[in-house]
Amino acid sequence: MSDTKFKIAFLIYPGMTQLDFTGPAEVLRRMPDAEVTLVWKTMDPVEADCGISFVPHATLDETLYDMICVPGGYSCSDLMEDEEVLSWVRRQGEQAEYVTSVCTGSLILAAAGLLKGYKAGCHWAWGEHLSKFGAEFAKERVVIDRNRITAGGVTAGIDFGFRVLRERLGPDFEAAIRLGIEYNPEAQPGGVPDTARPEILKRVEAVTKGKMLSRVEQIDRVAAGVA
Repeated sequence: MSDTKFKIAFLIYPGMTQLDFTGPAEVLRRMPDAEVTLVWKTMDPVEADCGISFVPHATLDETLYDMICVPGGYSCSDLMEDEEVLSWVRRQGEQAEYVTSVCTGSLILAAAGLLKGYKAGCHWAWGEHLSKFGAEFAKERVVIDRNRITAGGVTAGIDFGFRVLRERLGPDFEAAIRLGIEYNPEAQPGGVPDTARPEILKRVEAVTKGKMLSRVEQIDRVAAGVA
């Protein structure tokens, strides 16, 4: 392998879901040529939705990356209306080897026009909105469509990280890292609507619905502008 770094940029932003990027970052940083950079508008600490703050390594400058990854979070709809962010995402997406997201981060990619004509993953409660941007929601843990690799909700980001390892360095390297970090999840039903108990699904949908209205209005507004 050459000394050239494989430059990975995680777009972090206030209100993001931290596991959406820390999960895959923990996996991806283990590639021998990986150089992980946290990017935001300023170098000020960025507070995630759980209250943990992260310090960016770089701003939205002219640096080009081999891979970009956009995490999700309830505040993702704000970024969907932020032209400074969308311009950076478009510029990176035009040339990056991999254009990726976790959870509702795919809605930001879609708002930037990078998922039209692609299949994409998203959190199950929000995936239906991808069609407003010409994308096809796929109810899969990790979705690969050409150089777009998009994950489902939150915890799927770890699986997404391993799929990138497999794509770049093969199944043996992926298996070695799985063992090294003891990634051996116990499969249990209930993590997606199809396997959840009806009363649990109803409870979660009620909580989600209470947070949806203003966010859906934002998504619809952005989609109307893109169409």
